[in-house]
Amino acid sequence: MAFEPRQTSVGRRTVRIAHNGFARIEQWLEVEREQLALWVPVALGAGIAGWFVLPGPAHWLACCCGALGLACLALLLPVGARLRHMLVTAGLLACVGCLLVWGKATWLGQPPLARPIFVQVTGTVTAVAKLPAQQMIRVGLRPIAAPALPAAIRVNIAEADVTEGLGKGAVLRFRVRLMPPAPPSVPGAFDFARRAYFQGIGATGRALAPVEVVEKAREGPTLRARLFDHISGQVAGAPAGIAVALATGDQGAIAETDAEAMRRSGLAHLLSISGLHVTALIGAVIFLLLRLLALIPRAALDWPLMLIAAAGGALAGIGYTLLTGAEVPTVRSCIAALLVLGGLALGREAITLRLVATGALVVLVFWPEALIGPSFQMSFAAVVALVALGEHRRFKAFAMARDEPWLRKAGRTVAAMLMTGLAIEMVLAPIALYHFHKAGLLGAAANLVAIPLTTFVIMPLEALALCFDLAGLGAPFWWLTAKAIALLLAVAHGVAASPMAVMLAPAVPGWIFGIIVVGGLWCLLWRSRWRWLGLGPVAVGLIGIALLAPPDIVVTGDGRHVAVRTPAGTMALLREGAGDYVRDVLSESAGYDGTLEAIAKMKQARCSTDLCAVTLPRGGHDWRLLVTRNAMLVDRPILERDCAAADIVISDRGLPWWCRPRWMKIDRRLLSRTGGLSIGLESGKVHTVHRPGDAHPWIVRRRPRTAGQL
Repeated sequence: MAFEPRQTSVGRRTVRIAHNGFARIEQWLEVEREQLALWVPVALGAGIAGWFVLPGPAHWLACCCGALGLACLALLLPVGARLRHMLVTAGLLACVGCLLVWGKATWLGQPPLARPIFVQVTGTVTAVAKLPAQQMIRVGLRPIAAPALPAAIRVNIAEADVTEGLGKGAVLRFRVRLMPPAPPSVPGAFDFARRAYFQGIGATGRALAPVEVVEKAREGPTLRARLFDHISGQVAGAPAGIAVALATGDQGAIAETDAEAMRRSGLAHLLSISGLHVTALIGAVIFLLLRLLALIPRAALDWPLMLIAAAGGALAGIGYTLLTGAEVPTVRSCIAALLVLGGLALGREAITLRLVATGALVVLVFWPEALIGPSFQMSFAAVVALVALGEHRRFKAFAMARDEPWLRKAGRTVAAMLMTGLAIEMVLAPIALYHFHKAGLLGAAANLVAIPLTTFVIMPLEALALCFDLAGLGAPFWWLTAKAIALLLAVAHGVAASPMAVMLAPAVPGWIFGIIVVGGLWCLLWRSRWRWLGLGPVAVGLIGIALLAPPDIVVTGDGRHVAVRTPAGTMALLREGAGDYVRDVLSESAGYDGTLEAIAKMKQARCSTDLCAVTLPRGGHDWRLLVTRNAMLVDRPILERDCAAADIVISDRGLPWWCRPRWMKIDRRLLSRTGGLSIGLESGKVHTVHRPGDAHPWIVRRRPRTAGQL
């Protein structure tokens, strides 16, 4: 009994503290009431992300139940409280997001081919994309009378094998080795299988000659294809690919060296039709319509010119989107532009974070799978950063127009552009490191030149050239366009050649990227001083990236390609004849930007025609690695002895049971379960492409061959 008063006082104090804390949260939410709507797409996206992150149906159902549980718990809060409404809405939206992408994947996705097959295909062409830089044509097909094949496949055809009559609607017949869409070859690499599943592609392959046109295309080339051919004929050399991409969105004509320079310099966004291109076109149409209509006295006095010009700009934006293939990034940019035009027509402030949130919500409802792609993340992150900076009172005061000498005005404009470029680069860097393992450091300076050059010089010149081509007078404008694009490429190559052009990182774990995203959204979407609490998670994530140890061994999913980190810090590759794609994938996954040397040339390696034995000193211990080099069988006494002496054995075929290394045996049987993997020797960590129990519908587990198939 002596302790009851103290217990009562502690209980009352706890209740009072909780009540005061709740009151403070309500006061803060009242101050931030205009920002609460911005979290609607974030809550919906959280449920979508949960479906992609969690491995199987039981976990997805648990995600939905957890979201609904949060909403039910929030109902215990006082009626009318903003926190109550916010948590209930967030829980319901997260559940809807998970169910939305789950339902789309179940009903609209295309299951992949179960295993590689060699077959003769007769199919109707549904899409044609020219890839002059690779000397091939990429064709989408719908197989005819082939129930064992997916409903849609994608096949590459060499240009030399293409005959007359190929086009949309044509019927082709050829032999091909079809493969399931490729999963990531190593941890952190691009997952084409996931993308193909939502695009409706069930198998890919390369057609073998001869390619027979059973039935020619009834319709002529599409406007996009004709535009591709016309521009390619008017512009020569490297600028042709850039000119085609700006007009049609097709990047197949861009040389790989130019594309890599654009990526390293932070200018790759100029190659994909997105917000910059759609906005430039719509802005030009509105400007021209306003000027032309203003010349008509009756129209200038009686007609709603802004409304008419906005309608014309909207039609131009929709037409441009359809012309360039209506890809998700273009559609997203068009939707955002239409919302801006709607705001202008209604006389309201057009460019706000609410507009950005509305655009994101529309995209997530119709294309929930876009959430995890770099295109969605980078475009919306850049726009949010741009608008958030523009709404900041200090930036507004610095950038607002004022009566001052032209030199000072020009300097202020350049400084404002540089500040926006730096803000965008800071926001995009973690996204680029997560998806591409590299982030541009000089992109802000490069974009300071490239964006005005593209928006105000290249695109208007190309538009004028196309218009004057109607009368056969476009040659001078095409010449100017080529020169301007050459200048753009010179900027890209010059920046890309700098050793400070990019920052590299090995594959970034998803949890690190996740906390950076949460912290960044907290900083950008709130407006009070509590927004800066988001810098904590961002700092933790960036420190985590900086402390990531690059892997010592990287193995592709088929076991054919192995890269190891040498004692000098460089990377060495098992097969010297590996293509550029394999080299790039292995280098990027390891966070390495140099040239891959050959393992056989390492001082620590002893190689024969069948085996390579490599000694890797790490952490005071010499790790012994044994790798097979071909499919030839090795005598049992030799292989058994070498396996016993090795810590790790790697092979692209199934190894016998009596091959027993001291730590890991990585062969076809293991890789069929794990996919590609990376190994850190000092930490002992092994990262795999496939997670145990992952039941996402695009994953095909490769069956290891039996002993008779080795």
